[in-house]
Amino acid sequence: MRFLFIIFIFLLVYSCKDSTSRDAREPVSKSETVEYSQDSSDLDAISTKDVKFKVLDSKHISKSDIWAEINLQMEDFTKADYERLKPLILEQDIPKLQKHISEGKFDYVALTKFYLYRIRKFDRENNLSLNSVISINPNVIKEAKALDQASDENHLIYGMPILLKDNINASGMPTTAGAVALKDNITEDAFLVKQLKSKGALILGKANLSEWAYFFCGSCPSGYSAIGGQTLNPYGREIIDTGGSSSGSGVSASANFAAATIGSETAGSILSPASQNSVVGLKPTVGLVSRSGVVPISSTLDTAGPITRFVIDNAIVLDAIFGEDVSDSKSFMILWDSGFYTEKIQEANLQGKRFGAPKSLMNDSLFNKAVEVLKLQGAQIVEIEEQDINLPNFINLLNIDMKKDLPNYMESYANSSIKLRTVADVMAFNSKDSVSTMPYGQSLFRGIVNDNGDEVFLEKIKDTLKTNGKQFFDVPMKQNNLDGYLSINNYHAAYAAVAEYPAITVPMGYTKTGVPKGLTFISKSLKEKQLLEWAYIYEQASKARKAPKDYN
Repeated sequence: MRFLFIIFIFLLVYSCKDSTSRDAREPVSKSETVEYSQDSSDLDAISTKDVKFKVLDSKHISKSDIWAEINLQMEDFTKADYERLKPLILEQDIPKLQKHISEGKFDYVALTKFYLYRIRKFDRENNLSLNSVISINPNVIKEAKALDQASDENHLIYGMPILLKDNINASGMPTTAGAVALKDNITEDAFLVKQLKSKGALILGKANLSEWAYFFCGSCPSGYSAIGGQTLNPYGREIIDTGGSSSGSGVSASANFAAATIGSETAGSILSPASQNSVVGLKPTVGLVSRSGVVPISSTLDTAGPITRFVIDNAIVLDAIFGEDVSDSKSFMILWDSGFYTEKIQEANLQGKRFGAPKSLMNDSLFNKAVEVLKLQGAQIVEIEEQDINLPNFINLLNIDMKKDLPNYMESYANSSIKLRTVADVMAFNSKDSVSTMPYGQSLFRGIVNDNGDEVFLEKIKDTLKTNGKQFFDVPMKQNNLDGYLSINNYHAAYAAVAEYPAITVPMGYTKTGVPKGLTFISKSLKEKQLLEWAYIYEQASKARKAPKDYN
């Protein structure tokens, strides 16, 4: 069957494929991206074509700009300090970092400066540049000192430096969504950032992204934004696609630029860059994590979620950010205590757990190997035929939602000095200097403006898509008594998106040409704890992740 989900325009730069070609081919190259026809509202309108990078480095920020307020604060952190700390910090999970700190091997200031040193060393204006970080919190070292002095840790996230995708509001830094129109968007903290800070997390800075979460240009490489430039993959700069739209979050996690990162997803934007950069990405049930103060695409489908090197870190971050937000219409009132997602994760097992494995994926050698690992851990694998279910009017849903959701964000959460409100306002702003603001055009924004769908049509679309998405998973799960559904990368992300089901991807190895791939688990609403346990068991058994060698 055709995988119409072609995973949503904004991340699918590499994932548009059909069943006749997907299984035999590797993830697409850096030159493959999405073309959108304005004459159709369906996912059939998305196709791929080859483009070349028009822009690598940002025209709007420079390394000197990013580090202007930090360099003086870093003068006492030397190369010798960096080399001493490297074996204690590089590729270490959060519990190990906390253990080293409790043993006095370093403190939160040193940990913060280590990550800052790495970002400054590797990220921009050199032959290993990744362009994955847009801005640095100028107060983060001072905040780390305060945490060292307080020593009142009550959560494993305490003192951990976190990078946020730059569509998430955080005080002290602009929230740009990668767009020049928002370069001065200094805001208050988003709800999820308040959650992090309330538990002692440090906001290290902002990560690059596909501009407007890729729902903007339609013919640009994933990972490109006018503000941040072109994000590049540490496993193959300018060769391997970064995935999108949380490209900077995926790259930064993989390159050890932070203890953890936060991304956002509408239909694949966490799963895609996590799998492409050999890290763990969790797309939560819509409503588990607040979206207030996050630049939107779709209030129906959007969610934020953690991207980390290890599953345990993913559980720790999710545990820190979930919670009811009364200003978010989809937010759940969850009564789980702090520590819920990490409790007894090491004691979990797969004995008797049943997973559906699509037959169309069984000739993928890495997927086959992953299935065998699961079997050795006691799981039962049921090969299934995928249902031929379409996702009609998916693009219309995004168009109509963003047409109303962006003005709501601008009115309620953006800096009051920014007078732009609508997608049309942003398009007009960009047209004044198209080379600087939209070198790949803004065809998807044009599609939003031209979509005349109303609220009645929107409700019908939402009902159909959610029904179809749930049916895609629920029918085989019920017929085969399945606990979960297995996939690769973000191949089934759009179905999970419209069903509003959670999914997690875990590194499962590398192709012969070195391209990372992820094993993806999908289950029903609010099954994140189970997903994390399954992913943890697989991760510990497979040990598939290898750090990108040029960044060690």
